[in-house]
Amino acid sequence: MEKAEKLSGDQLKEVKEILANTAVLELEEGEDFVELARTKVEFGYIYLREDKYESLFKVITDKKIVFFAAQRGSLMRLQDTFTEEQFQGTVEQMKAFHGDWI
Repeated sequence: MEKAEKLSGDQLKEVKEILANTAVLELEEGEDFVELARTKVEFGYIYLREDKYESLFKVITDKKIVFFAAQRGSLMRLQDTFTEEQFQGTVEQMKAFHGDWI
């Protein structure tokens, strides 16, 4: 397996913005949020592997927390059964393997 590459500061900021905006567009008004004004995004990790961004992050709305994963160039909304405990465990595993960087 090819080791992940760390992103530069500018590259990291741009990727976070793209992933966050895309994820927010996937949320359904009424089901996932009432008002987006207080919505925030928290990233567990982001890295580059084989020229594709890989990430695990969560979008926190006024109604719920929605988890997303980016893999092999695709963004996926994780099932509502995915938990904070699973999120933290996966992040810790990735940090252990790739180092302590987003």
